[in-house]
Amino acid sequence: MNELQGQTVVAALDAGTYYHHRTFHTPELRRCIDHVIYLRELDEQAIADCDVLIVSCTSPLEMLVAQRDLFARFLASGRTLVAMGANSAHRWLDGVQWVESAVNFWWWKEPGTDSGLRLCVPDHSLFQYITLADATWHQHGAFVPPPGAVSLIDKQGVGSVLYEDAVSTPGRLIVTSLDPMYHHGSHFMPATTRFLRGFLPWLKGLPPPR
Repeated sequence: MNELQGQTVVAALDAGTYYHHRTFHTPELRRCIDHVIYLRELDEQAIADCDVLIVSCTSPLEMLVAQRDLFARFLASGRTLVAMGANSAHRWLDGVQWVESAVNFWWWKEPGTDSGLRLCVPDHSLFQYITLADATWHQHGAFVPPPGAVSLIDKQGVGSVLYEDAVSTPGRLIVTSLDPMYHHGSHFMPATTRFLRGFLPWLKGLPPPR
């Protein structure tokens, strides 16, 4: 039984990859997720009782593009959609603007270097669950948030690596270029595990749609 069972129902998409498998079979993470939905079986019925839908890191792009209308309807119904990293969200979500940038794979090995990440809204509720260090590994590009959306973490001179948009649709869209599920599932980069330990409980604690 889900120890965090409550009003907000969280679902996550599983593309059948090893990194999704490990993420959803890590007990401290799994308890924050009420339903794991196999991506090939995603339809309206599968998400009928879901308040939050997580599009998991590094899922097959063609499958996400095929479901763009479903994602749009989910947001139009006032619910929360979370687009995790390495998913080319701009290809299947309206209004998402991508900024290409070089991946800074091993920046921390160079003396005196800076990740470039900055908290934009330090008093946001998410940062009661994670720190900037928990969101710091390497970055796969960034986004330009639409007017009225709020960037929570910026990469200086590039764009937002995590933003929240509660104005473009009746729902809430959370978009990030960070890919913690991939790295947690691949057993490297401990910050990604810490990120998920905070991010998933935060999602679970969001108020359900009215």
